Amino acid sequence: MQEKESEALRNQRRRRKRIGRIKSAIVLTITGWMILSMVLIILLFARTASLERKLDRLLDAESRNAVPAMETETAFDVQAKTEAASDVQEDVVPAGTPVALDADNLAEEGDVHKVYLTFDEGPSENTAAILDILAEYDVKATFFVVGSEDEEAQALYQRIVDEGHTLGMRSYSNKYSVIYQSEEAFEEDYMKLRDYLHEVTGTEPRYYRFPGGSSNQISNVPMSSLIDFLNQRGTVYYDWNVSAGDAASMAYTPEEIVANVTEDVVKYKTSVVLLHDSSDKSATVEAVGPLIEALQEMDAEILPIDEDTQVIQFVKADSVR
Repeated sequence: MQEKESEALRNQRRRRKRIGRIKSAIVLTITGWMILSMVLIILLFARTASLERKLDRLLDAESRNAVPAMETETAFDVQAKTEAASDVQEDVVPAGTPVALDADNLAEEGDVHKVYLTFDEGPSENTAAILDILAEYDVKATFFVVGSEDEEAQALYQRIVDEGHTLGMRSYSNKYSVIYQSEEAFEEDYMKLRDYLHEVTGTEPRYYRFPGGSSNQISNVPMSSLIDFLNQRGTVYYDWNVSAGDAASMAYTPEEIVANVTEDVVKYKTSVVLLHDSSDKSATVEAVGPLIEALQEMDAEILPIDEDTQVIQFVKADSVR
């Protein structure tokens, strides 16, 4: 009897041990899967974050022509990086694209080509370099500037005016998501830049360039309402019919930028040329001198925008009532 009871106890203990081992195996298996899942989730998040950073860099490079930061950053560098991080839109018009085409502006044999070099998104240290080159050739241009309150920018606004160039407006913030959010946002940005430039330079800018152009598809409000706002204030906006191609990428060399411009300038009586003088446009700076020489060889007149300039617009101001 005792032997049977002892055997039963032994069997019971063995069953308990087997059950214990099974429970341990189940717990270990579940724990292992949980740990593995957590590791996979962490790796997935890390991979996603890495891809997002790469995508951000690609978008910034595409729209801002981004370059590696130098060891010493100026106020202009910091501003450009801030703008690039917050807004990746750009005036992306491939060189050679026929934009703002007016039949009566097509050049015929014997016509004198009037060329208006316009620089967007300054001021920066590149603006200063371009002004030096323009002074060397005694050529005047137009600068559609953004808002910047540091002393270097204020000095450049004043220099543009003092040296006989045309000071135009591009927007204060240069952030598409801000200025095109609503009519009120656009008007606030416009008034802020206009008043600020008047305060700094003593002159009131009369010309404007819509970021992305007057026919852009970015604005959350109809562009006609923004055009009407400018019309009511007597502000003339200019688009472009020649693009240097320096907006979207670093693919173009200075020589190619010159070719992009001159190949289109010959088509028109009046050419409004889109160029950029933001801090990452070193190729544009290198192209300015050769471009002026090429235009002078064509006997083109290089002029700043003024009240006598033929207006080049994607959406005609007088079509908005």
